Amino acid sequence: MSQFFAPPPKLNPTIYAYEFVNVPSHQGYLKIGYTEREPEVRIKEQLHTSAVSYRIVFQTSAMRADGSCFTDHEVHSVLKKNGFSQLNAGKDKNEWFKCDIDSLKAAIIAVREGRNYIKNRFQCFKMRPEQTRAVQKTEEYFRRAQKEDPNRAPKFLWNAKMRFGKTFAAYQLAKKMRFSRVLVLTFKPAVESAWAEDLKTHVDFEGWSFISNKDAKDRGICMDEAFLQADKSKPIVVFGSFQDLLGTNENGGVKAKNEFIHTTNWDLVIFDEYHFGAWKENAKKLFEDPDEEADIDFDQEKYKKDEADNAYNETLLPITSNFYLLLSKT
Repeated sequence: MSQFFAPPPKLNPTIYAYEFVNVPSHQGYLKIGYTEREPEVRIKEQLHTSAVSYRIVFQTSAMRADGSCFTDHEVHSVLKKNGFSQLNAGKDKNEWFKCDIDSLKAAIIAVREGRNYIKNRFQCFKMRPEQTRAVQKTEEYFRRAQKEDPNRAPKFLWNAKMRFGKTFAAYQLAKKMRFSRVLVLTFKPAVESAWAEDLKTHVDFEGWSFISNKDAKDRGICMDEAFLQADKSKPIVVFGSFQDLLGTNENGGVKAKNEFIHTTNWDLVIFDEYHFGAWKENAKKLFEDPDEEADIDFDQEKYKKDEADNAYNETLLPITSNFYLLLSKT
């Protein structure tokens, strides 16, 4: 039959957004539309020969997981319901909305998944199979080990390849096991952005709090105050570097902003970048049950020098946890 009939056109339901370049009247507004062809083709049809410069800033599938599709009108409805203004509202029915790309993503997630619009939550990706297996195996081990010896805090190592997505998977483990107090420790403060982004932007972690020294400073408060203000009825993640946690005040005691870390019994302590030696010598002083396994090269003198002689503090209170997750790289 194909020799008598042309093949049906390939449909590609797409939500797209573009902005005008150097057009003051439309500054800050996005044109949000729907097409079953290439957005570029549809936009050129809209603008014809206007010669207005534009830039496509976003496009995504308009298909749901069940195979149904949604339109731009549903996205417009969510945006209007949540206070995003429309250009020339009431005068015409244009599709220009004063919003940014992240807000648009959040609106699309609400439509696609049939959930309420959540401000700043514009990520909705799922765990990959290897991440799911890691979470399942870790949960099984944690529960078995806890049952066999309730007085021992089990440890589990993820020796993950690059781009495994260990931060997202670790959060999913915490969620699956209903942990409400999670402490993330690292020798590499630069990884904070990854831990913060996954928690603050993914729909799975709505209501969770992220606390760090940097985050608290940005709010003009200290870590202790940030923890005090956090909603204790919901999960809280505290991020810290060993450099900061091992630091002392002028009297040689624990820094005031770190006291809550030592007085909280954590559900889970996560050691990120474990291969850097975060579980060696002075780091052990933070914990009641030192790890007998670690034999990682660690330049103690260099660390002491780099960290302004704050590497030692015998008066540090122990940090307690029910479980430990060690994250390393292959």
